[in-house]
Amino acid sequence: MEQGLEGRKSFIGQRSLENKTSGALKKSSRYRSRSLSASSTDSYSSNSCTGSSSEDDDISPREKIQKNSGGSNDFCVRNINQHAFGRREIEIAEQEMPGIMALRKRAGDDKPLKNAKVIGCTHINAQTAVLIETLSALGASVRWAACNIYSTQNEVAAALAEAGFSVFAWRAETEEDFWWCIDKCINAENWQPNIILDDGGDATHLMLKKYPAMFKLIKGIVEESVTGVHRLYQLSKSGKLTVPAMNVNDSVTKTKFDNLYSCRESIIDSLKRSTDVMFGGKQVIVCGYGEVGKGCAQGLRGVGCIVYVTEIDPICALQASMDGYRVVRLNEVIRNVDIVITATGNKNVVTREHMDKMKSGCIVCNMGHSNTEIDVNSLRTTDLTWEKIRSQVDHVIWPDGKRIILLAEGRLVNLSCSSLSSFVVSITSATQALALIELFNAPPNRYKSDVYLLPKKMDEYVATLHLPTFDAHLTELTDDQAKYMGLNKAGPFKPNYYRY
Repeated sequence: MEQGLEGRKSFIGQRSLENKTSGALKKSSRYRSRSLSASSTDSYSSNSCTGSSSEDDDISPREKIQKNSGGSNDFCVRNINQHAFGRREIEIAEQEMPGIMALRKRAGDDKPLKNAKVIGCTHINAQTAVLIETLSALGASVRWAACNIYSTQNEVAAALAEAGFSVFAWRAETEEDFWWCIDKCINAENWQPNIILDDGGDATHLMLKKYPAMFKLIKGIVEESVTGVHRLYQLSKSGKLTVPAMNVNDSVTKTKFDNLYSCRESIIDSLKRSTDVMFGGKQVIVCGYGEVGKGCAQGLRGVGCIVYVTEIDPICALQASMDGYRVVRLNEVIRNVDIVITATGNKNVVTREHMDKMKSGCIVCNMGHSNTEIDVNSLRTTDLTWEKIRSQVDHVIWPDGKRIILLAEGRLVNLSCSSLSSFVVSITSATQALALIELFNAPPNRYKSDVYLLPKKMDEYVATLHLPTFDAHLTELTDDQAKYMGLNKAGPFKPNYYRY
């Protein structure tokens, strides 16, 4: 286990080292790229509807001189001229995001985030753009970078830059680009950030490490990933967390909808788009049976897969068993499975030893936030050949001709190879926005330098914002019923310890 900030430094160093090693080995080892026919290119759709999120442009955006129509150059995107396509995607997303749009309408006049200066480090796609523009409508000034080098929709980043937002992100960044973009968001002239919205803890880590004085002036952190929350608790335990933080990952609305219901659909979409695989009868192993693992297992079984589960936690293992899945160790089935999916948040869950035993054609991918679950670096050796099939899809070929299909180089597959449901992201975005409002407007001493869960009342409010979409009508308690149950008629309706 990583220990506090020191563990995080080690992790960053390891990522940087792996990136350099990877580049060197690519030059020295055999790496060939298969050219695609027009038909195979047409059959593949990335998470960019326009197809403009391409890595074909070899010129680094950092070397380009770009300005938006207002004359501003305080951004760095792949191609500002793609903004019209991105705007259309944002408009489509708005139609499927009723909760965050309702929040924008209800709170727009009050400007609850007036004078808030938000550093954002999340995936940058059409849905995130709706959140960014909502925060701006609520009074915030924002600067944004991507938390994943492959998940950015270039045309959406261009649309945000055209609209005047300081966005620093493009698809297929290098490791150096990744940290440069976050640094550009934090260290801006005449701009002092006072709150962070993070996904994975990278913006928090960089500010704490490189700008400690600036870090002490922020009002709080909102974190939405398992990985980032884990690191916040480590910082808190070691006494290095000097500001309050809101853990929205473990809010009910985020956990159930983003992790469970969204992954149930996006894992199917990712695999189908990237490999055209037929699911019926395939043997699949899902490593980890948390909310993400549960969603993946449900979705795959629903399309006819035979699903196995690995777990370290006896409670989760018992849940998987009661849900009808066989709980095994990875080594017991690795020679026979057709698809391997990691969803643990841990490191080296699938090792070179495992991959050596896989059968030819086995698909390997990751659904956890961290890119450390699959030991991809162990595959960058001179005895193996990498063959690029299409964007985010590589064949790794052994000397005997065996090949495995690796998706997104072990990074988050659903955001690298497909897209997320806008409706689900609306739930998560509304949760994040409310957490920012709460931390920014909280009176002094309400929150100490610790990690907090989103108040239950806010969770219920997020759910309420989305019910009209389904024409759902809540039953109201009578005064007598409310008194009998010891509840307020307006909620919250469950205690904090209740498990949904």
